[in-house]
Amino acid sequence: MGRRKIEIGLAGLGNVGMGVYANVLKNSELLSRRANAHLNIRKIAVRDLKKARDHEPPIPSDRFTNRWEDLIEDDEVDVIVELIGGIDQAKELVISALRKKKVVVTGNKALLAEHGQEIFSLAKEMEVPVYFEAAVAGGIPIIKAVQESLVGNAIQMISGIINGTCNYILTRMREEGLSYQDALQEAQVLGYAEADPTLDVNGWDAGHKAVLLGSLASGRWVPADQIHVEGIENIRLGDIQFVETMGYTVKLLGIIRCTENEPLEVRVQPCLVSKQHLLASVNGVYNAVMVEGDLVGETLFYGSGAGQNPTSSSVIADIVDAAVGLQHDEKRGYVPSNELAAVKPIEATLSQYYLRLHVENRPGVLAQIAQIMGGHDIGITSVHQPESMAAMADLVLTLDRAPYGSVKQAIAQIQGLSCTSEDTTLLRVESFEDPA
Repeated sequence: MGRRKIEIGLAGLGNVGMGVYANVLKNSELLSRRANAHLNIRKIAVRDLKKARDHEPPIPSDRFTNRWEDLIEDDEVDVIVELIGGIDQAKELVISALRKKKVVVTGNKALLAEHGQEIFSLAKEMEVPVYFEAAVAGGIPIIKAVQESLVGNAIQMISGIINGTCNYILTRMREEGLSYQDALQEAQVLGYAEADPTLDVNGWDAGHKAVLLGSLASGRWVPADQIHVEGIENIRLGDIQFVETMGYTVKLLGIIRCTENEPLEVRVQPCLVSKQHLLASVNGVYNAVMVEGDLVGETLFYGSGAGQNPTSSSVIADIVDAAVGLQHDEKRGYVPSNELAAVKPIEATLSQYYLRLHVENRPGVLAQIAQIMGGHDIGITSVHQPESMAAMADLVLTLDRAPYGSVKQAIAQIQGLSCTSEDTTLLRVESFEDPA
């Protein structure tokens, strides 16, 4: 008996889409054996039919269409691969595919973070799976690990570096002393950052990934508008260099903390990480995700977080899963229930802090600041003031564990003093332990 042919409709032939097409062709025999089926990309939806596409051998012109609806309407297509990006059109495509009972593979983190509850509810109703390994951490199989390999665990914490662009910028600032703008420009020249890098550097690319990981960890959908997200746009080179002398490095972290009988903590922020911690050594465009389960303890997943081949690897893995599932009428591992998770307000989260203030260089200033901190029940664990003869100087404080809201209130009060400026940096010191 011959192997079944699985017909694929590919929506989008950008960087990742071209990687999927090229690598399905390149490893066709390997994939055929592993899926016990022939994988055939039957139709490809693109915006511009006249655009030149660099692929050898050339892609047959009869496979192209400029209507994604043609993929849905083709009764021979078994699997829809959504790689067009964005939200509105992608949502319409995915919803239409599910209503036609076609299996969906997507790498669209923003779509799932904003509309995952609706999409997976429909998928359940139509009894059709949605695969989304490529939506988080590029080539790292973190979705499958949490969904399947760690399914027997109560997930206690997920933490990690889940945006390669920010990690590259922070690495270059630390290693080469580049300014934020120079490091960003270098990342753009090398193709690590988009021409418009906003979603990367403002933290929301990582934020969407944190929503998906938090939803899987908790078993309930995390509302994207309730998580706290900060980017790296305001990180100063001087802060990066100073925390190095304290034994720390700065990383943009996604943190998901599941504490029994408490709301879920989900946040993305630049944080101080001890140089002794594993994540401190994750540099350049690499990602790393730590998952802590009640049975397995700590696990670490490390690899390329973006790029054509790593991301296409995850998409192709989902296509193979879909092919196997279609042959055996199997559905994907668990997805979050239709309920919404309760999310802890950022103001209630606890940690230690690094605080740099720019203040008048005269006696009595520290006493005023300490009095305000004490009034908010915030302890100062150390004070650092580089020698300076200037009228204004940096003052660095490390703060004992306190609620984030109290610290922000204290800073607002301090900035109201005549002896301070608005040039302030506040960074959390991440201990990776439950601070409760």
